[in-house]
Amino acid sequence: MKYFITFEGVEFSGKSTQVKKVASFLRREGFEVVEVYEPGFTKLGEKIRDLLLHCRNISLSALAELFLFEAARAQLVIEVIKPALDEGRVVVCDRFTDSTLAYQVYGRGLKRELVEELNKIATQNLEPDLTFYLRAPLEEILKKRQIKESLDRFEKESFEFHRRVEAGYESLAKEFPERIVVIDYGSVEEVFRQLAAVLREKLIEKQLR
Repeated sequence: MKYFITFEGVEFSGKSTQVKKVASFLRREGFEVVEVYEPGFTKLGEKIRDLLLHCRNISLSALAELFLFEAARAQLVIEVIKPALDEGRVVVCDRFTDSTLAYQVYGRGLKRELVEELNKIATQNLEPDLTFYLRAPLEEILKKRQIKESLDRFEKESFEFHRRVEAGYESLAKEFPERIVVIDYGSVEEVFRQLAAVLREKLIEKQLR
């Protein structure tokens, strides 16, 4: 059964941990699962990821940053996501087009019409069936980044930038309630229990009918 699930949220919201837990959970339930992340995963995407997250002594404009994200996404969709869905698998992706709207539109101030058009081109109009937005207090970002040894470009951004990104996610969740499910902040197991409950309702029980 093909199904496309994406995870979204601000930095340090616990997405990567939950992606792995959800992928394992779905495999135990008998689904064929492909687990991916953005930006990166493909050979081209990994080179772009390094530029976007770890480049030093290079000044990236907001527009150049956007094009790099979309290039990595286009390769990931063509090379991995679409083939997996065509084979009837479940794809679980750490970040997708909502990230670009939250970070590049709300965070960087680019025009939404431009970003939406590039998202459509890069994805060939592919949209997630289900998106989990992991809501995390911004204060947690500050706590966690104080103890992390090495921060990437986005983790280093100002509190004001992260507040704008958070506002973007909140707006998108209200705009697309049929697709975006908000998951409240909690321990790893508390968050996973919320995710599993939604998946049982929307995917597992649906398959059994």
